Amino acid sequence: MHAESEKILMAHGSGGKLAHELVAKRFVRALANPVLDKLDDSAVIDFSGRLAFTTDSYVVSPVFFPGGDIGKLAVCGTVNDLAMSGARPLYLSLSFVIEEGLPMSELEEIVGSVKKASQEAGVKIATGDTKVVNRGSADRLFINTSGIGIIPDGVDISGSNARPGDRVLLSGAIGEHGIAVLSRREGLSFSTQLESDCAPLNRLVAEMLNASPNIHCLRDPTRGGLATTLNELAEQSGVSIRIEEERVPVREEVLAACEMLGLDPLYIANEGKLVAIVPAEDEDKILKAMRRNPYGREAITIGEVSAEHPGRVAMRTTIGSSRIVDMMVGDPLPRIC
Repeated sequence: MHAESEKILMAHGSGGKLAHELVAKRFVRALANPVLDKLDDSAVIDFSGRLAFTTDSYVVSPVFFPGGDIGKLAVCGTVNDLAMSGARPLYLSLSFVIEEGLPMSELEEIVGSVKKASQEAGVKIATGDTKVVNRGSADRLFINTSGIGIIPDGVDISGSNARPGDRVLLSGAIGEHGIAVLSRREGLSFSTQLESDCAPLNRLVAEMLNASPNIHCLRDPTRGGLATTLNELAEQSGVSIRIEEERVPVREEVLAACEMLGLDPLYIANEGKLVAIVPAEDEDKILKAMRRNPYGREAITIGEVSAEHPGRVAMRTTIGSSRIVDMMVGDPLPRIC
């Protein structure tokens, strides 16, 4: 094979022979399933019940980072958005915007990550698209996704459902994804390997719902981090949230990087963590269910919901003072998801 054909060419986006070969050899072969294999202009799927539907775009830089790549991120991020409404994710679409000159080996590695992540999550890639743009127009690769899932009967999870007296649970340490991506981008090094927490959380959510169907709110604290997520929930529900700083887990490497760069871990993105707001009477059994799952082993209660000062998030610091935790303004770490 000619060396030049080992990279993406503009002709791969022409709709002609090279485009068909790209789809057949690099995508369909790796992601084959009965729905995708038909290669019709739209996927035809049977459903019954309440549907959850989400869409997202991934423009992370660099596309490969410790613990994952843009393909894994696209699948996990979309699966998690569905799971945060209590849905069982079933089907995803993937649209690749590929820059001319991307090595075919890198595309194959990313598609391999898509396959591995979708298999772990138990979802099928139902449809997709590829576009090739001129060199310099897409920073290697962008991925747009959509996802569909089914919400079980009796499940009512929404950011507007938090109630005074509820407990705020967190599934594990924060800030790992944002700092892992930043470390690769900026060439930072740590005494131990820090990796992104990127992971599909739908099975964790299913086990939580098996423990109690009464979960009020779920959210994955991605862009804007834990602080922004808590502010969104407080505003949507018209309540206040108070958390304890000493109970929010942060790894030493994340703390060190944040101190060096003048960042706050509360505002750093995560891709494999969730926040749950649950009734106080269900707190213990939901925590036990979370800790039995590999992605919830460090689950902990970090705070509670109150009726006072609606829309406000406050944190009791390690020295006993109280600090208002505002929503993030701007983005200290752009292009991380």
